[in-house]
Amino acid sequence: MNSAINTNPDELTPTSAPELARMVEENAAGRRRPLLPVGGRTALQFGYAATEPVTIVATSELSRVIDYPARDMTVTVEAGLRVEELQKLLKNEGQRLPVDVAQAHRATLGGAIATNTSGPGRFGHGTLRDYVIGISAVDGTGRLFSAGGRVVKNVAGYDLCKLLIGSLGTLAIITQVTLKLRPLAEKLQIEWITVDALDRIDDALAKLLASQTRPVALEVLNPKAAWQVRSESQQDLPTDRFVLCVAYEGSEREVNWQAETLRNELARSELAESTSLAGDGAKKLCKALIEYQAASDDPLTFQATLPPSQTIEFVAAATEAGIALQAHAGNGVIVGHLADDCSSPEQALAILTPLRRLAERSGGALVVHNCEPEWKLALPVFGTLSAPAGLMQRMKQAFDPHSLLNPGRFA
Repeated sequence: MNSAINTNPDELTPTSAPELARMVEENAAGRRRPLLPVGGRTALQFGYAATEPVTIVATSELSRVIDYPARDMTVTVEAGLRVEELQKLLKNEGQRLPVDVAQAHRATLGGAIATNTSGPGRFGHGTLRDYVIGISAVDGTGRLFSAGGRVVKNVAGYDLCKLLIGSLGTLAIITQVTLKLRPLAEKLQIEWITVDALDRIDDALAKLLASQTRPVALEVLNPKAAWQVRSESQQDLPTDRFVLCVAYEGSEREVNWQAETLRNELARSELAESTSLAGDGAKKLCKALIEYQAASDDPLTFQATLPPSQTIEFVAAATEAGIALQAHAGNGVIVGHLADDCSSPEQALAILTPLRRLAERSGGALVVHNCEPEWKLALPVFGTLSAPAGLMQRMKQAFDPHSLLNPGRFA
């Protein structure tokens, strides 16, 4: 019997993985309607827009906790569980999944994995690729499969776990994941350092990468982004210059030593001023830094990835173009929001083209994450793909031979 809650024929809401598999199998054998897997619907504009009517497959009812052996520092949950709910559960045991997910009150774990989302903490903690040790999913024919396991040392199917991370729901619909966890940190402290010129930030970053300290985040904000982050965090912070944010986590003693060491190491870098935030202030600022990468009402949001050594050059060029910019400087990941006066795809293309060339020249990429769907007809959303097209097509054929899962979403 069909126990799906939603009666809308254009939206399916399975309540179990076997039910989802049956729905997908029936669709593949029958009408072959294109399927759009959704979780919290926070990243629906990632990739190209659908070119034909789709049936939504909502994973909101797949939200159960399957197994949580806290002593083993692992947890197995269904993919429709919201990230905020997962973190609340883990907090009760003094644990966490140390991956930054914007809009965590809406975003589901499966959606975060499908988009490979991360944030400021990726410098010190890594990304979801470092924490997913087991995964279950349904492919485009309705076949339910699993890879990995429920223990950290189990690496069977490890590459398949990685394959689904960042696949944008084009290969399979994730139903369940097993994650390894970390303890909650005793203290978080963020140093908000304003700098007169970008070359001084470059010097400071070089010192930090050779530092005795171990930051968990190295963020660079241009003045536009700094003002927005300050406003969102409701902290009294200077924003008239470029900003370098350095975050430390750990025990009280460990964090205090690292912050003092940082100040000593940067004493000769001619930085304008430094403000330390701990406690609630640091938490509010950290949340604002995480949320800043989420698309809001900006006309276009993009993400660039390039070698960390090229980050400051990119920040300078984008700032000159009037873009509000946040850079995860330790990783070379940059999020930019175009200004409101960008009102057409032609304007957006003129702004992004030199920046994309700059990123691709150093072996990186620039991907448009959010804009009006009709703009994507005129914009190269993914730029020049580095992965061999033939290999990508063969993977798609193996997992989704009828091209029913998010067809056309990826290049």
